[in-house]
Amino acid sequence: MVAFRLIVITGRHIRAARSLLGWSQSELSKKAKVALRTILRMEGFDGAVSARTETLSRVVMTLEKAGVEFVDNGKLGVRKIIAMRHCTPS
Repeated sequence: MVAFRLIVITGRHIRAARSLLGWSQSELSKKAKVALRTILRMEGFDGAVSARTETLSRVVMTLEKAGVEFVDNGKLGVRKIIAMRHCTPS
């Protein structure tokens, strides 16, 4: 059996992830196909984001596809994943 922990997404997570990517709230809204007011509301939460599961999933998946990872290694946070490129010897 594989054990894993669910990470509770907070407004801080979304703000930090968006900031890592250099995106505005409007850009995230368009890319996730979520209303701008929804992004503003989500980012305003101090604790866990209260939103429809589908809506929060869209936002999180959009950020993850862009290279952000939500982490919980004792402290909750986000980090940018650097894509590894395969190098072939010349």
